Amino acid sequence: MKFTTALLSAGLMVGTALADSFPFERLDKNDSVLVILDMQEGLYSVARDWDATLYRDSMMAHASLGTLFKDLPVIMTTSTEIGPNGVLPQEILDMYPDAPLIKREGEVNAWDNSDFRAAIKATNRTQIIIAGIVTDVCTAFLARSLRAEGYSVWANLEASGTTTKEIRDIANDQMLRAGVNVVSLFAIICDLMRDWRHTPGAAEVFPFIDRYMPAYGMVARAHRAAIENGTVLTGEDLLPR
Repeated sequence: MKFTTALLSAGLMVGTALADSFPFERLDKNDSVLVILDMQEGLYSVARDWDATLYRDSMMAHASLGTLFKDLPVIMTTSTEIGPNGVLPQEILDMYPDAPLIKREGEVNAWDNSDFRAAIKATNRTQIIIAGIVTDVCTAFLARSLRAEGYSVWANLEASGTTTKEIRDIANDQMLRAGVNVVSLFAIICDLMRDWRHTPGAAEVFPFIDRYMPAYGMVARAHRAAIENGTVLTGEDLLPR
């Protein structure tokens, strides 16, 4: 166990050093593509490194980014639907009835599928936002393949799931060493939005956050309640600002 921990720590340090060698780049909603990758109903049970309820919501939040940032092209793909992997949840399919859905019949790495490659290239965009099941195969294989082709990649940490936390850490390290941006959902939202005064901005993003990121949604609710109530309890006036 000590050896494994030391190896992970060393790998993460190396990965961080290599990732830092890539220039800082910001997400541009006019140059980004959202990929919904193998978030299939059968594969869902394999994602055991997150709480099941939390992970389901993270999946749906990732998939919903295209409904918040409506200019984002969306590409969906599945791996061998016939069999245990199953299909994409109907809720996701209903979000994008007109988006490409690439049903791979055998290719494990989505980039090995010519229709998927064509769909990515047809967008004429260079920044790819991805998440999928499982992190160490579906997400990491595609992320590194895209990097090898010269694309910038943002991997949504929260919406990719795998069998164990240790495997998740190794997969994220591999992506970091390839120059992939491994980030949170909130980081993706904020970088795409850039400014609360933009559109989408506060009016659109707060309801989205309230649905998928309740820790911050409840902050906003509490702030609204405080403004509307306007009452300071005895003792609260003594607290530092």
